[in-house]
Amino acid sequence: MYADELTDSMDKAITETNRRRRIQEEYNKAHGITPQTIKKSVRDTIKATITDDIKAEYDIKPDETLEQVVSRLTDEMLKHAKNMEFEQAAKLRDKIKELQKFIEDKQILSPKK
Repeated sequence: MYADELTDSMDKAITETNRRRRIQEEYNKAHGITPQTIKKSVRDTIKATITDDIKAEYDIKPDETLEQVVSRLTDEMLKHAKNMEFEQAAKLRDKIKELQKFIEDKQILSPKK
């Protein structure tokens, strides 16, 4: 923390952090745990976040591939167009284009089978 003077709330936060750190260190020592740095690529983290966002946005089932999602969304888009619901059809068209770009760029992986 950076400040010109130490406030009461800063002092409480620092004291609590030190208390928790002491408890964790005692636990680690009692159980023979040596803390280690997590070695994870930033790109892996970003890729996982993108994948989770896409799965939520497009309601992707665990066993469904991106190609199957594109097919499902295309069917929905055509139904909306047939019913003259062009705004809904256009939204789905844009989602399909976005998914196809992900597939082409191989930015995300298809679900494990």
